[in-house]
Amino acid sequence: MPSPSARIVGIIPSGKDGWEVHFEAMGRKQAGEDIIMLSVGDHDFDTPSETVEACVRLVRQGYHHYTQLPGLPRLREAMARASTRCTGVATHADEVLATPGGQAALFAAVHVALDPGDHAIVVAPYYATYPGTFRAAGAGFTVVEAHAEDGFQPDAAAVEAALRPNTRAILINTPNNPTGAVYTRASLEAIADICRRHDLWLVSDEVYWTLGVGEHVSPRSLPGMAERTLVVNSMSKSHGMTGWRIGWLTGPADIVSLLINLNLVSTYGLTDFVSRAAIEALDNDWGVAEIAKTYAARRKVFLDAVRGMNDVVVRGSAGGMYVMLDIRAIEPDCEKFAFAFLHAEKVSVMPGSSFGDAAAGHIRISLCQPDDLLHEAARRLKRFISSYRSKAA
Repeated sequence: MPSPSARIVGIIPSGKDGWEVHFEAMGRKQAGEDIIMLSVGDHDFDTPSETVEACVRLVRQGYHHYTQLPGLPRLREAMARASTRCTGVATHADEVLATPGGQAALFAAVHVALDPGDHAIVVAPYYATYPGTFRAAGAGFTVVEAHAEDGFQPDAAAVEAALRPNTRAILINTPNNPTGAVYTRASLEAIADICRRHDLWLVSDEVYWTLGVGEHVSPRSLPGMAERTLVVNSMSKSHGMTGWRIGWLTGPADIVSLLINLNLVSTYGLTDFVSRAAIEALDNDWGVAEIAKTYAARRKVFLDAVRGMNDVVVRGSAGGMYVMLDIRAIEPDCEKFAFAFLHAEKVSVMPGSSFGDAAAGHIRISLCQPDDLLHEAARRLKRFISSYRSKAA
């Protein structure tokens, strides 16, 4: 048998991608165990009924055919209106590329910003797919850690120190997955300054923009940044549509025009009836306010429940769908802690090390469960920590 390409083999070079705790928990749950799943960012509720009914209607109306490569014109217009709200910059349809989910938008952004052999900076903690996406493009990258003690705000001086002659892009994510940190305007201005002075692309993953606290600041809105910022967005979180695979990339119109060719050789456009349902969901904001309110309430519920828990420190946790807990005073090895917690208490959480060394010694709690399960998970965590300390002593 011929050997696979080095690029494909190298996407996850170690064969270990950080999701081992989650996969074990999911397997046990599917086998019938009563596991509280706090390890994945997928809503525990269905897509808003209005979106579902629109999709059913559109299927029955015969929208089963190919669509334009960059997305239906009306879809791109609706996404442009959403991008205007998200980024604070007036956005036109020709500045939007519709993609099957935010990950495909990220893939497109990386491919337009970097040639094989080019270099990028990734601010960590980061979403687990970021390193593999750069490897899939044949690009190198350096991870620059944002530190827990700084609220996981990016360190601009460290970012600039990591630049190389072949650096072409910086990748950030705010509100951040996994930490829930919301980058401040000052942090973003410092990153933008680096991009302007060194003529870099800034890839800004903003899929959680509706789930933050206070005003969402997009670096695209900062002076001189609209021409060099590629914004990744998605309907998965904001509109409760994780399985529908609808996302988009916002960038300069001439760059988006080039990226249509990537859709030609990859997705060949989106699903017709899903695209049309997405238009209606975007135009009507179905579920957006309710979803944001749900996660804000759940964040408060869980944080109130863990407040005062000995040697557990909340880090970030101001936005998105997650809470990040620093458990280094109890167990520095967060993967060991997460596996032990799963085995002892049947609660699945993500080790922070899955998202980069900056989050090592932390656990990420997904808020994608109802209040009663979040309360119960916090109760079990408190019991587990007490038992863990006793055994360690």
